[in-house]
Amino acid sequence: MLRGTCHCGAAHWTLEGDAGAVTACNCTLCRRYGVLWAYDYVDGRIQVEGPTNSYTRAEKKAPSLEILFCPTCACVLAWRGLRQDARGRRRMAINVRLAPPEAVADLPIDHFDGLESFNDLPRDGRCVRDMWF
Repeated sequence: MLRGTCHCGAAHWTLEGDAGAVTACNCTLCRRYGVLWAYDYVDGRIQVEGPTNSYTRAEKKAPSLEILFCPTCACVLAWRGLRQDARGRRRMAINVRLAPPEAVADLPIDHFDGLESFNDLPRDGRCVRDMWF
């Protein structure tokens, strides 16, 4: 099990099983937050516990996700989809930058162009340890 905590320790997430590759996205939110995402579904392998507030983009008529963050220290914990897929599930992702570095250092990074093309980009061989600084 992988675990990540906010800076103050009030909120945390857990991910059961293998995190697989994580995603670096360049959309207007992700690039500002500096997050790396690992995915599953609400009430699946990911659990978020402790107090959280959420942010949805006010300019969007029908936002597709909300960002969950600690109301005390403001660390971004996760995002949660606001719509269900065909199987009735809601997608969710946790910010692996909140995990201990040694627990996620070797996870490969996939890149997603969420700013312009909305496409996956070719993997370049980097892993989390390459993006700590």
